[in-house]
Amino acid sequence: MNFVVRSARREDLSQLFDLARQFTLLNLPAEKRLIESKLEKSLASFAGELDKDQAEYLFVLEDLETKFIAGSSMILAKSGTRDSANFSFEVLKRERFSRELGIGFIHQILRLKSNTDGPTEVGGLIVDRGYRRRPEKVGRMISLSRFLYIGLHLDRFEKDLHAEMAPPLTEEGRSEFWESLGRRFTGMPYHEADMLSSTNNDFIRSLFPEEDIYLCLLDSKARLVLGQVGEETQAAMHLLKKLGFKYKNEVDPFDGGPHFGCPAKECSLVKNVKKMKWGGEASKGYPLSGLVGVERDSEFESVWASFAVKKDKIFFPKKVSEILGLEDGEKVAVTNYQPIDKE
Repeated sequence: MNFVVRSARREDLSQLFDLARQFTLLNLPAEKRLIESKLEKSLASFAGELDKDQAEYLFVLEDLETKFIAGSSMILAKSGTRDSANFSFEVLKRERFSRELGIGFIHQILRLKSNTDGPTEVGGLIVDRGYRRRPEKVGRMISLSRFLYIGLHLDRFEKDLHAEMAPPLTEEGRSEFWESLGRRFTGMPYHEADMLSSTNNDFIRSLFPEEDIYLCLLDSKARLVLGQVGEETQAAMHLLKKLGFKYKNEVDPFDGGPHFGCPAKECSLVKNVKKMKWGGEASKGYPLSGLVGVERDSEFESVWASFAVKKDKIFFPKKVSEILGLEDGEKVAVTNYQPIDKE
């Protein structure tokens, strides 16, 4: 166990910038000024100083041997507010039939939807390319730790959870869906429009059509990627499905990537969060394995660990307690633990 997921700190700025430069991601833009702003907002969020419509929580994955930041993920406490609506395309079906010709069609249509009272969004999941295929499954760890934190603070988040999956893009990073639809109504390249939406997305309401859009009118390349998930995002999608997330029959208005959702209290990791007292080391081994975390001084840390449970107490190997800096009787959060031989 060489990794810990924790709330981001100011001193992570430089490494987060290096990580962001590997990707094109709105939640973690490759600009130090913007990352610094996100860090400050995250610190205030973990301290409980911001309302839901402002709070953003930034988590990092740290390699404990090298002190290297190998990944990050986020929770946006509320995606879609009065000041900044969340936009999507609903994917609907419409039947058309001609009695004269004796033929009919079932068309897929897109309908622009705006949400000003939105759900909690889990997003911003990225892992350094050098760590992606490691046996520790660090991507899973940085993803799941967010749900452990949500389970500890249900009052800080909305009753529904939301996730936006990245679709397939061309080798040049172009979205075929955007080229066929969005660009025709805005005149902007995909990345320019996507970046603009992170600070001001009113142009979507102003320029996108209010009328239903028949998919058969889009070119074949756009139709093929609609609602599909990119190769690098497949694992994240399968993980969310295991937690209870389902396709919401809606897609991103920029790239056509699918949106998934789940009631927070029905998400297995969230609903199974328990708090136990740390009882030291166990005398008969550690038959269980799961995600555990601690909070102190407005900071959060979690690890994937083996442990033992007896009544309301939890027992760890010495290395785990040292990593988490546990003190006698301290409360530890744990979720979805299972016998090690069933992993």
